[in-house]
Amino acid sequence: MKFRWTSVAWSIVYLLLLLSLSTPLLIITTLFMFIPAVVLFTALNTKQFILHVLPVLLIVGLISPVYVLLAVYFLIPALVMGRWYKKRASAMSTILAGMFAILGEYLLILLLGTLLFNFDLSTYVNDMMQTALAPLTDLGTANPLMNDLGFTSADVHTLSYWTVQIIPMTLIVSSFLLSVITHSIVRPILNSMEYAVPKLKPAREWRLPRSFIWYYLIGVVITLLFGSAESGFMSMITANLLPLLRIVFKIQTIGFLFFLVYERKWSKAVALVLSIPVILFPGLWIIGVIDLAMPLRQLITKSKR
Repeated sequence: MKFRWTSVAWSIVYLLLLLSLSTPLLIITTLFMFIPAVVLFTALNTKQFILHVLPVLLIVGLISPVYVLLAVYFLIPALVMGRWYKKRASAMSTILAGMFAILGEYLLILLLGTLLFNFDLSTYVNDMMQTALAPLTDLGTANPLMNDLGFTSADVHTLSYWTVQIIPMTLIVSSFLLSVITHSIVRPILNSMEYAVPKLKPAREWRLPRSFIWYYLIGVVITLLFGSAESGFMSMITANLLPLLRIVFKIQTIGFLFFLVYERKWSKAVALVLSIPVILFPGLWIIGVIDLAMPLRQLITKSKR
């Protein structure tokens, strides 16, 4: 069996990662949970993959059936990404496929929780906020001189409401980051096993379709019309659409900076340093919009000549 000992080692890693979910380490290990299954599914044929994963499922099943459910949960996006790797799809296609698989599972869990267990996300978030902010609320109640430091019940309710409103954006961003982390680690691993996997385009070649400018303008119009709405579907759109697009434009801005540095033959470290303010500070994403709307890159290329 090709990669026999390596694949056995990855099966053991997968087992250890699953077992870590019952420890405080889960905050870290969850980020890498898809990796072993992606490596195994991509490097092995279907029969070999089952022979490696089945013992893991049996072992964790003896401990608790919950582990089996968790293992299946993490297997599905891993199988999707592995399938795309086997098809030699582009890196971005694989990342997006993984992201949509993870996002789909998030939504499925919320749906099942609502239908089967009467789970109310808004109530849950509000209860969590009440518990977390109780000390500050009590502080303002006990000492009128410290009202400015305390939280009222209305403040907590407002905060929990807006937390629920931005959950769609949170799920999308976290799904994308998990998929990116998985690809970033899996690709060099598979290459070391002589299984070539396409890599992402260099940052200097990152370009969004110009249609994203129109998406942003539509988002601005929606926000102007419905931004004052306190509830409803349109309120959730206004709370998520523009922030998501700004994140996308930050990526475009970073791509432009890497292009500028490449054309000027500066060190890549310069591009990395310039990217930090783009990520940390608001407003600099507008460079990405200008880069899409105007031929900045062509002007830089011409000026170099």
